[in-house]
Amino acid sequence: MATFHKYKKKGSNKDFWEYRIYYKDPITRKTREKSKKGFKSKPEAKLAAEEVERQIREGYETTEEPLKSFLTNWLVEYKKDSVAKNTFELHERNIKNHITPYFKNILLKDVKPIMYQKFINHLSGQGYSKRTIEIIHGTMYSSFEKAVLLGKIQKNPCYGVTIKGVEKEREVKFIESEHIAKFLKTAYEYDYVYWIFYKVLIETGMRKGEAAALQWTDIDFKDKTININKSLDFKEASKDKQKIFGDVKTYNSKRVITMSQALANDLHFHKKFQNQNKTALNEDYHFDLNLVLCRNDGNYMPKSSLFNSFAKILKKCGLPSLPIHSTRHTHAVLLLESGADMKYVQERLGHGSIQITSDVYSHISKKIEKDRMDKFENYMKNVLE
Repeated sequence: MATFHKYKKKGSNKDFWEYRIYYKDPITRKTREKSKKGFKSKPEAKLAAEEVERQIREGYETTEEPLKSFLTNWLVEYKKDSVAKNTFELHERNIKNHITPYFKNILLKDVKPIMYQKFINHLSGQGYSKRTIEIIHGTMYSSFEKAVLLGKIQKNPCYGVTIKGVEKEREVKFIESEHIAKFLKTAYEYDYVYWIFYKVLIETGMRKGEAAALQWTDIDFKDKTININKSLDFKEASKDKQKIFGDVKTYNSKRVITMSQALANDLHFHKKFQNQNKTALNEDYHFDLNLVLCRNDGNYMPKSSLFNSFAKILKKCGLPSLPIHSTRHTHAVLLLESGADMKYVQERLGHGSIQITSDVYSHISKKIEKDRMDKFENYMKNVLE
């Protein structure tokens, strides 16, 4: 129920109106009050009060909550432990590095569509790619959807925004098929444990964290399958051994893939090699981890060791500098060169959609298609002569 009061501003003879609304908090059942001054007439104050009463009835209670406070609560209450760690950290970075510095102390309710469009245009003006801007937009859109659901705002100001920015062509770096044998031979000479690690990466397309987290219970020699269901958290592993295993990158990253007979043979040999280490080291071996790809004492392979060894092996065999992730691309290219379709590549790599796979490897598949057509044309020349 609203009440209305007439008053005069200090230093003015004009009459102004104020409304006061009293209502019960649905959770605490305590009486709360909302008021606003500055209306030029009672009908104007009454109209505004009716709108606020409607919002209260429908659960849309406009608050003076700052955007940055809401985003902090959104992360903690709705995202932590409900999304993959990488996704949580991505939202956290977007808020810290882009959203909060731009909007500063603005209230949640004061973010409007035009203002939000200016924010998106600002990101574009900073030179960020369209994909990066889409990712930042994803954080804002998702958080405001929750704000609407919670009744803090009525509409999502992020809806219908136009995202500008240059689509940067993804450069896919990989080891050319004619260099793989040399790379693996050099890796074997460098250190056997790195050879088996990189052999598995190239033959499966796993991410390094997925491969580093493989346990022997994930390997099925009978059906020749590998169950990818976790990732090694290199950061946490260095602090607390109990937190060594984390989630895979996305929901679709959990997958079961087949392995070649050659890789199965390699892993059979590797298991025997490990058993020798277990016997020799006894209680000094990390039996509890049960890792497939690890150090000689069964402990996990540090990220720095993988980076350093990969760089040194590439240099030793005269190949250009590449990130370890290039082994994943190498596997995808090998699949495409062998005639696999995009759907199979998507499922094997654990991409969320075939569109992601097509976007990343489209120019490679086009090159392969052109090479095949060139071979076909040369063949047809011989046929028709």
